[in-house]
Amino acid sequence: MRPSSRVRIPDAEKRVAFSAAPGVFAALRKTGSKIVQSHGVFDLIHPGHILHLEEARALGDVLVVTLTADEFVHKGPGRPYFNEKLRMRSLAALACVDYVVLSPHPGAVAAIECIRPNVYCKGKEYEDPDFDLTGALKIEREAVERMGGQLRFAGPIKYSSTRLLNLFFDHLSSPVREFCGSLAKQISQREFHDAIESFRTLKLLVVGDTIFDRYSYVTVQGLTSKNRIISGRFLEEETQCGGALAVFRHVREFVDDVRFVSLCGTEPWAQAELRTHVPPAADRIIRDSQFTTVVKQRFVEPVSERKELSKLFAVNYLDARAPSSEVQEQVLERLRDEISRVDAVLLLDFGHGMMQERVRDFVQETAPFLALNCQTNSNNHGFNLISRQYRRADAFTLDAQELVLSCGRRSPDFPAELETLRRQLQATVGWLTRGAAESIGLAEGKDPCFCPPLEYDVVDTIGAGDAFYSVAALAAVRRLPVALGTFLGQLAAAQAVKIVGNARPISKQKLVQGGISLLNL
Repeated sequence: MRPSSRVRIPDAEKRVAFSAAPGVFAALRKTGSKIVQSHGVFDLIHPGHILHLEEARALGDVLVVTLTADEFVHKGPGRPYFNEKLRMRSLAALACVDYVVLSPHPGAVAAIECIRPNVYCKGKEYEDPDFDLTGALKIEREAVERMGGQLRFAGPIKYSSTRLLNLFFDHLSSPVREFCGSLAKQISQREFHDAIESFRTLKLLVVGDTIFDRYSYVTVQGLTSKNRIISGRFLEEETQCGGALAVFRHVREFVDDVRFVSLCGTEPWAQAELRTHVPPAADRIIRDSQFTTVVKQRFVEPVSERKELSKLFAVNYLDARAPSSEVQEQVLERLRDEISRVDAVLLLDFGHGMMQERVRDFVQETAPFLALNCQTNSNNHGFNLISRQYRRADAFTLDAQELVLSCGRRSPDFPAELETLRRQLQATVGWLTRGAAESIGLAEGKDPCFCPPLEYDVVDTIGAGDAFYSVAALAAVRRLPVALGTFLGQLAAAQAVKIVGNARPISKQKLVQGGISLLNL
């Protein structure tokens, strides 16, 4: 008997595996059933959902609800609030829903191609072109029509699961809710989206030290009996893009025209990595056979569920001497060729050889807009200080340790010292990142802006500061309000701490979706 006869299907039988779904619904189509599909997260089912699903069911014989799997829900921290098993069970309990399918893919297109609906149903709010900020509806409509179906809208009442969860549930801390609520009064979701889209047309030059992060995974077996040193069994190894190369990859998610000036050795493995991650049109890297490509090898234990990556020790491969004067001149020539054509220079100084005084001076004198990040690490501790190495920046970021070393005070007044440094560098905006505490944004003539972390479930903090800098720098180039720039930086950092090192760049789509969700207050 067809489902359209409204015989009650047991909830467990309503749940169909994604792999089995094409066969199940192809068989139903052969019986003449008209299949209607609705797709979403359905994190908190409310009256608007029920009315939408009831109207959708009335458009055909069978209503299939496809559900986004947990790992592809990008609505900010703590989401989804209810896991995929509970969300599936809740939908299956509704009489108007005939089948529920969990989609193990981002977006709706794969789910549409799986179900091949006669009718694909969206909420009536999507009839307003200003509602679909990410442009997903156009892509979904094309997929539906390609499958031979049609797009319809249903549901007279619009509620927002995200807004209800943000206001009344506990997945957001009070500081996050307060900050996002304040920002939402200053900038709409449309303005947030358009600000990020404005980055695309910039012309940028990323300059700085390339670092390759090598993660060597081991299982610790204990201490050796004779020498009392840690013994570990090797598991696997991966090499990732770090330093300025990581920032280059982040920025390319948002900007079409980005070029990269750096200094590397000529090792075959390094060239293979660079060819993978730097397109020829963007590659302005100097290769020197006398220069050692910087590698930072970290011996770590595999990630355990809901625990931060455990790092055992590190070994750095780098030169103790500065590059030759001939190589420095090559870097300057490359900069002269590129710097006049760009809107801004993003400069990453890790103190590993490339940014010698001649190069630093040239960039400071010629960059139309200079976004600076000058880092302290174990190799240059106490020497590569932003206040000592640089006299000019239009925007900058640094962390708490770097500010402490820069000002020479163990327990500084962070906003006051940040303002002192901003004035010293003649910058319009500066940011201080303080890890799990907060990030502080300070713009000329404005009160400090304090933004709490947006993610506390940390996998690895390596690369979070670089991710923050990458997006905050773009906000500075576009002269966005400091609160918005701080929020964007924290959104980027929230993604980065969920990734081991720099295994992949941050996602623009995730950042946009997460920001829009958090501003829904």
